Amino acid sequence: MSQAFTAGAEPEFSLTTFKVRVLLVDDQLLVVEAVRRMLSDQPDIEFHFVTNPAAAIDCAERLQPTVILQDLVMPGWDGFDLIRRYRASAQLEHVPVIVLSARDEAASKAHGFAVGANDYLVKLPDRLELLARVRYHSGAYISRLQRDEAFRFLRESQKHLAEANIELQKLAALDSLTGIANRRRFDETLHHEWQRAQRERRPLSLLLCDIDCFKLYNDTFGHLAGDLCLKKAAAVLTACLKRPADLAARYGGEEFALVLPDTDEAGARSVAEYCLRALAELGIDNPQAPHRIVTMSIGMATLIPASGTAPADLVEYADRALYSAKGDGRNRASGAF
Repeated sequence: MSQAFTAGAEPEFSLTTFKVRVLLVDDQLLVVEAVRRMLSDQPDIEFHFVTNPAAAIDCAERLQPTVILQDLVMPGWDGFDLIRRYRASAQLEHVPVIVLSARDEAASKAHGFAVGANDYLVKLPDRLELLARVRYHSGAYISRLQRDEAFRFLRESQKHLAEANIELQKLAALDSLTGIANRRRFDETLHHEWQRAQRERRPLSLLLCDIDCFKLYNDTFGHLAGDLCLKKAAAVLTACLKRPADLAARYGGEEFALVLPDTDEAGARSVAEYCLRALAELGIDNPQAPHRIVTMSIGMATLIPASGTAPADLVEYADRALYSAKGDGRNRASGAF
């Protein structure tokens, strides 16, 4: 079977073509030879045999026949017991078994079906009848194998699709340049955390962070260096967050946002000061800027969501605080609490 999974393309799939494979379990070589001759001119049928009943199970599990022809009377062995063992094997439990017996008794036939046989022939049967029974039972079994194969492929396809969807959701929520959450993810997270904070009556803080004099940096070093600067800033902000629920996102351009659930004013200021120090410690040159290195200004806002308020209010307060930080000389955090 051929399967291939390629991004953007449907996986390839084709059902395996199974060959009719007959296993005869009979201790009489004359019977073995007679059956072999009956099947010998059929190119689509493989014939195998085992004369030692003790080896029948191992042989069948190795060959995986599409039908087993089973004698009932063999030295030291009961053919009915062998049928029970086939049915107890996970590899053979569904393989069709045709009893091939010298006994033409109703009780024997009934017992054969009771222990798991699929058919019963008195040996030696007519060649055409044997071929018809072998093909009928093998065909039904092969159809079962192909159906199971198709179901397995479907389950694998669904699993791959689910995994691909998860990856797409992750990618759709990430900023392609910095690798942190994008504006869409920020909006979703802020809305979710706002609702949770409103239910639990807990504080929610937002930091809006803007890289100071970023246009001067771009004009001095070029856009490739500017992109690298944004990546470094994003890495710094991410490293400053210690809790799984905290989120760092690219808000737009050179502006970033930190969502801090269950965080009061003091906690928000602590995170903001940490971010300011961490970026300054990188010492990224920006000779045209007042501080001679890359810095950022941060606007802080904290609210306990109440009736009549909305996430947009928190954004507006943080934005006003950011404007204040810029006006007060940059490289600082200002709060609107």
